[in-house]
Amino acid sequence: MSVGREGSARRRALVTGALALVALSTVVPFVWALSMSLKPEEDVSRPGFVPRSVEERAVVDGADVRVRVLRTLPDGRLRVKVDEPGARRIVDIPGPVRRLERVDVRWENYPEAWSAYPFLSFGRAYVNSLVVALLVTLGQVVTSALAAYAFARLRFPGRDALFLAYLGTMMVPGAVTMIPTFVLLKGLPGFLDGLLGTTWFSRDFALGGTLVGVDSYFALIAPRCFSAYGTFMLRQYFLGIPRELEEAAVLDGCGSLGVLRHVVLPLSKPALATLGIFTFMWAWGDFFWPLIVTRTDAIKTLPLLLQTFQGQYGARWNLLMAASIMGLLPMLAIFLLGQRHFIEGIKLGAVKG
Repeated sequence: MSVGREGSARRRALVTGALALVALSTVVPFVWALSMSLKPEEDVSRPGFVPRSVEERAVVDGADVRVRVLRTLPDGRLRVKVDEPGARRIVDIPGPVRRLERVDVRWENYPEAWSAYPFLSFGRAYVNSLVVALLVTLGQVVTSALAAYAFARLRFPGRDALFLAYLGTMMVPGAVTMIPTFVLLKGLPGFLDGLLGTTWFSRDFALGGTLVGVDSYFALIAPRCFSAYGTFMLRQYFLGIPRELEEAAVLDGCGSLGVLRHVVLPLSKPALATLGIFTFMWAWGDFFWPLIVTRTDAIKTLPLLLQTFQGQYGARWNLLMAASIMGLLPMLAIFLLGQRHFIEGIKLGAVKG
């Protein structure tokens, strides 16, 4: 009996250790990014997680000054650059040069990264990403819930064949539909202007870009408000809800939309939260589609701004990491807000499986 307990305890310890290693491998990149965002620029290439600055000092002409070693001369002397304000010069000294290290946390990297763009506001790109991600998430949750309820509960000719065809679109790569979608968006303003006899749809929008078509908020949001995966996931969840509850709601006078609103959706919070979290994270971090459909700086999203940041500042990784950490906060907040329903959905799926 004791041998069995020892074996069980050993297995639990091994499983715990393996899970701890997996968790550590997941957390380390975020800790590294946070550490990099707080480092001085000259410290980003040095190993270690603690931000620190290294100062070299030597005695030059009887004064203890800050220097930077350039090279060692053949006779053993050191050629250094005196790095004191107002007294910068290059001299040769016999040495020695002292290295002083200290912890140097640069919180000012964050406001510097926020205001680093003279041509595009970091705050504007942040708001653009937030608005686009929230509207895409809302659109996918609403359209997926309506379609999933129709496929799960309503009866109409060709329902199953239509669902299979809709599900089959998941197998089509996004690169295949990207060009036709772009062409449709590009011709949409001209089509609407010709149909309604106006030029209003081709004009520049007050908030940036145009009202519809390419280079507009419409192009960033509307094509991504529909999801075959979200419809499939919610349909499978709706099928597990007892029909008796819906029948009772019908007896109380609810129609199809009333049943969906008052019975199905309140019981599907775990599935809705899971779909919402996944959709928000995908929409917030999407880079390729905004890169294709936006030209105006005023409507660019945060991933595009971070890419421009890297091209503008080159090796200033501390500012890039600071901007990335600020971009990570909304995803973390959305996950924490929906964490309870998300975990509940995983538990229910495990029990049903």
